[in-house]
Amino acid sequence: MGRDLTALFDPRSVAVVGASDDPAKYGHAVAAQALRAPDRRPVHLVNRRGGTVLGRTAATSLTAVGEPVDLVVISVPGAGFEAAVDEALSCGAKAIVAITAGFAEAGPAGLARQRAVADRVRAAGAVLVGPNCLGIADNTTELYLASDRFAPGGVALLSQSGNLALELQLRGEPHGLGFSRFVSLGNQADVTLVDLVEDCARHEATSAIAVYAEDFGDGRAFAAAAAAAGKPVVLLTAGRGTASARSAQSHTGALTTSADVVAAACRDAGVELVRTPREMIVVLAGLGAGVRTPGRRTAVFTDGGGHGAVAADAAEDAGLDVPELGGPTQDRLRTVLWEQSSVANPVDLAGMGEQRPLSYADTVGALLAADEVDAVLMTGYFGGYAASEGGLGGGPAGGSVLAEGEARAAKEIVAHLASGAAKPLVVQSMYPGSPSCRVLAEAGVPVFDATEDAARALAAMTGRRGAADAVGVPPLPGAAAPLADPGYHGVRALLDAAGVPFPAAREITDEAGLLAAAAEFDGPYVLKALHVLHKSDAGGVALRLADRDALLAAYREMRARLGAPAYSVEAMADLTDGIELIVGVNQDPRFGPIALVGLGGVLTESLRDVAFALAPVPARRAEALLRGLRSAALLDGVRGRPAVDVAAAAAVVERITTVAAAHPEIAELEVNPLLVRPDGALALDARAVLR
Repeated sequence: MGRDLTALFDPRSVAVVGASDDPAKYGHAVAAQALRAPDRRPVHLVNRRGGTVLGRTAATSLTAVGEPVDLVVISVPGAGFEAAVDEALSCGAKAIVAITAGFAEAGPAGLARQRAVADRVRAAGAVLVGPNCLGIADNTTELYLASDRFAPGGVALLSQSGNLALELQLRGEPHGLGFSRFVSLGNQADVTLVDLVEDCARHEATSAIAVYAEDFGDGRAFAAAAAAAGKPVVLLTAGRGTASARSAQSHTGALTTSADVVAAACRDAGVELVRTPREMIVVLAGLGAGVRTPGRRTAVFTDGGGHGAVAADAAEDAGLDVPELGGPTQDRLRTVLWEQSSVANPVDLAGMGEQRPLSYADTVGALLAADEVDAVLMTGYFGGYAASEGGLGGGPAGGSVLAEGEARAAKEIVAHLASGAAKPLVVQSMYPGSPSCRVLAEAGVPVFDATEDAARALAAMTGRRGAADAVGVPPLPGAAAPLADPGYHGVRALLDAAGVPFPAAREITDEAGLLAAAAEFDGPYVLKALHVLHKSDAGGVALRLADRDALLAAYREMRARLGAPAYSVEAMADLTDGIELIVGVNQDPRFGPIALVGLGGVLTESLRDVAFALAPVPARRAEALLRGLRSAALLDGVRGRPAVDVAAAAAVVERITTVAAAHPEIAELEVNPLLVRPDGALALDARAVLR
């Protein structure tokens, strides 16, 4: 069930320690907000000087209050923070909101103080938000302990930034978005983002969870909590940069960025990942309509060819499909439109809206009723007749008639939505504040002024590419015994034991060992120099050595040039009709093992045709990742080449990623290339880098 945060969001009584009459102090703002609902619960103001604060008598200490206090807000200088916490706990506090800063964010000494305080709070059976936070609010329980007001609504906002929270509030207002809760995360010394997501998932008044986070703490636990929430989770995060890990020693490590990791975790968990506050509000506005569909076949509807073309492109950029409509649907549209209207998709009134405004409603109704349409994006001039009395240059009388017709059309569109199949409708209008558009918005239809916003909102409401791939967070296997031999043959043995197939191979250190190895299996042979980083780049791999003489000659040349202490003699795989893949796992400090699959071989980093997922990756999921690559057509055969055994490759991906997930001591594990042929898959090289 997660942690009990009742005392945090619905306390029986509240005290503000550090309450002040000085508007420059945070204790003033919090105290003023706390007093907005004095009849809901007792609110005690504490100031060590006593006197009055905001017209109320202030206690000189929590002890002087004379009764237990359920929740205590602490906004005092850092030097007095620990004493304030201890007094709160001694007075029976079950929840503490720590505004005071100067802890983990200030360096190691501050982190040590923070940990000690958190330990004392947990030992007392209480919970702590912060320190270094900006407070909390719960509109459903009339708990106001932040410096600003948040309009009531269904979104729980969990943010590491106070200013961003205010921006989201301002951007959400035109869309009627409000907040059930607001929590400033602070340093998450005790109550974490995961705790809050789990609690908001149980909160009946919360319909969606919006998160701005720079530090996930346990990112994998966050993804799991979001996946299990049962309601939309929208994430805005910073630090998704493209800089590779400077210490990466494998292609996997070099290719895996923070952005890839976060995107993979969000996709697997079904989290809506956004890039800006504006996009977050757009997505929340779309989700707030309450209509979702697993399909993404979108009909674009306009009264102007330019708007239709731009909207179609925006829809496809957002991951939606804009297919040509079938014959029966086109025929149905022709019965409500005039001859010059386009009915293929985009559907264009071609000026009919000026002649008969109700044609907007008729067309929307026909599109919503079509089985081949999952969602509708209406774009362009709708709203303009009511917004401008003269219409498109017409006189006042004509404009008034068009405005009245447009208003009726808006009501008819709402009626179609109420009576027909539950399908998303999103509107982009040049006049989003017009009376006609307000009719739609008040009925729950998302209305935007930007085409790309309308397309993004609709994507959040449909089974667009990405969200449809949500598979949940795979459980980690139990930790295996640490890898004793991180060398090439040690890694091969580890993977071989898990069922990963390799060609025959022997490790050798001299010519006698080389000849003995060659006698064990037939050529052609491969010779590899061991303990050399990126062997192919260093000239440490020789292929297609036809016989023992060629093998011996290659060994002598390579040893003279590289001086490697050991080598591997291997049977040469049949590369005919094969495709080289890469499979790797990189240990992320926040999200744990992250898998990479893609086009492999020596061009891996140049082509960068790879996909990411939380590891371990089940075979079915691995096959979907492979078929989602840009080069996926190669897997099915091109220019006369046969299709390769993708299922066999996917099974090997599952085995490799499971091994890596069971060995947290391995920072990077990679098989490159994994040769996949029409008759199966074979690992041709492997490496591991310990933490």
